[in-house]
Amino acid sequence: MRRGAVRVAGALLLVVLTAAGCARTAPAGAGGSGDGRVEARSSPTVAAAGEGPVFLAVGRCSTSGTRSFGEVACTSERAVAKVTARHEGRRTGGPRCPADTDFVLHVSDRHSASDEDGDGITPQGYACMRNLQPPHPGDPGGGGGPLTVVGDCLYATGRGEVRETACDGRGGRKPQFEVTRAVADRDRCPSSTALYVRLGGSLPVGCARKV
Repeated sequence: MRRGAVRVAGALLLVVLTAAGCARTAPAGAGGSGDGRVEARSSPTVAAAGEGPVFLAVGRCSTSGTRSFGEVACTSERAVAKVTARHEGRRTGGPRCPADTDFVLHVSDRHSASDEDGDGITPQGYACMRNLQPPHPGDPGGGGGPLTVVGDCLYATGRGEVRETACDGRGGRKPQFEVTRAVADRDRCPSSTALYVRLGGSLPVGCARKV
């Protein structure tokens, strides 16, 4: 992941933001199965080069913007979020981010010689980010974040899907379900469960009750 290895000097680093804005899950209900991946991807945005040998290493911080994300020291007045975990490769099938992750930055090298599929973009890894200041959409009940966790609330979109919303209703959507427990399989959910949500991890099933 060192810049010399991926020829980052003079190249563009693309960062794709994963948050909860356009998230959607598969149809779910009592007896159904939910996707549980409350996440969205914006269009790729250009990120400035970082200061360390690894772009967005653990403990580093990022700036924010509508079209670009850059790496800065966490003491900088421009710092808005901190890297809590950093992994190589694609996020799909890769290590999970911490439960309190507010958003994920996917980093790619547009001009790397190791482009696999000829699209000009080579996955370089992803950074799990935590905002330096509230709000924290990744917190339980926060209404966002790339992961669905115990304490999160959901609402039905009317199209056989559910999405995350803030449990206190401040997101503009009234919560209809709350994830109350994470278990190994559905049989371990309480009888009050109205919705099953796939969470992933060692306890992949979320038991959600109506609120």
